[in-house]
Amino acid sequence: MLVAALTATGLISWTNKPVPKKVAADRPNIIIILTDDMGFSDVACFGGNFVPTPNIDRIAQNGRKFTQYYSAAPICSPSRVGMLTGMNPARWNFSTYLDNRQHNKNAEQADFLDPSAPSIARIFKNAGYATGHFGKWHMGGGRDVKNAPGFENYGIDEHNSTYESPDPDPLLTATNWIWSDKDSIKRWDRTKYFVDKTLAFMQKHKGQPCFVNFWPDDVHTPWVPRKETEYTGKYPMNPEEEAAFKLVLKEYDVQIGRLLDGLKTMGLDKNTIVIFTSDNGPLPSFRGSRAMGLRGSKLSLYEGGTRMPFIIQWPGHVPAGTIDETSELSSTDLLPTLTKFAGVSLPVGYKGDGMDRGAALLGKPSLRGKDLFWEYGRNATGFAYPRPIDKSPNLAVRSGEWKLLMNNDGSDIQLYNILKDRKETTNEAANEPQKVAQLKEKLMAWWLTMPRLK
Repeated sequence: MLVAALTATGLISWTNKPVPKKVAADRPNIIIILTDDMGFSDVACFGGNFVPTPNIDRIAQNGRKFTQYYSAAPICSPSRVGMLTGMNPARWNFSTYLDNRQHNKNAEQADFLDPSAPSIARIFKNAGYATGHFGKWHMGGGRDVKNAPGFENYGIDEHNSTYESPDPDPLLTATNWIWSDKDSIKRWDRTKYFVDKTLAFMQKHKGQPCFVNFWPDDVHTPWVPRKETEYTGKYPMNPEEEAAFKLVLKEYDVQIGRLLDGLKTMGLDKNTIVIFTSDNGPLPSFRGSRAMGLRGSKLSLYEGGTRMPFIIQWPGHVPAGTIDETSELSSTDLLPTLTKFAGVSLPVGYKGDGMDRGAALLGKPSLRGKDLFWEYGRNATGFAYPRPIDKSPNLAVRSGEWKLLMNNDGSDIQLYNILKDRKETTNEAANEPQKVAQLKEKLMAWWLTMPRLK
């Protein structure tokens, strides 16, 4: 069994014991805002010009912005697994989004995240934190997958989630689908609902540190804004048109402001780490405008699918109003970094793919010094998108200034100097045969160590 094998190799071990709440009381609260399908430049502080986003920008004004942050995958389910576990999602047989059992089987992936996998929420819970998850899950549950483990199996105390979870909130799921006009909480009010739940959770546990996954799904299609007086066109709107996106993004920013204001009202803003980022690239991308012209989109291993906006604020610790354009970060780095910030010990034997990047987050830029690897797709059955144009190879590695993409059969090799050519316009493979050979060997060696479902 995979779990037994990982335990035997020291990849997982859960010998850490819960500590008394009083020991953890002065530790920082942590809120990870994981936006669904937000492009690199959707928000104004990353160059977006769709609508003003003053509240999201406020996080950047009060904190630090990073321009070389990467998600663990170019699509939702594996990217979330990477963040939760601090490990490459391929290690847990995730390489695309979860759907019904037949789809998952065709894609050669699991139906849900193994509950014995490491979980950042469980680690914080065992250290005395109250843990909450408010928003999308998409790591098991929904459709015909009825046996997905509950949230408590991942160390989550309280939750309100959407259809793609083991325990959907009935106010959000009047029908057996992702959303419906019959839902008690309308689609345009989902983030407001999750903000309310998050603030109520933190008020309830005031005096105890809180760890919260705040993972809204408004920016994912379909975009269903409320009917506003400023909008005079046809209503309801096309749920994938730019006008609808702008209204949804505007409302999303308002709700992020409510979250920040709520923390301040409760006196929690000074001792709360707030992280704002996205799970994967945008789709539709409106001719690349949602990713600052980066090549690719959601479902692509080009930069537009994996390079995400990233902002962190932590008053008195993270220097305000600063930008880091040189430090490479990965979503897998959050687990070792945030536990270190909070003085929380990692489980004995834990060996993730992330690194402690605390120094960079606190204002000292540094190169990561450890390669980043991606997989999107193990066969041609479950990975036919995006189409009809510019489908990326299914494997990639970022090693310093270089990024190599290739298919797992060795075809379609592409090499880019990502610092000089972040839009990936010039394939340098023919000019750099030694670099190609080096990175191809690394990438294939990594991919061949990934487990396979039997």
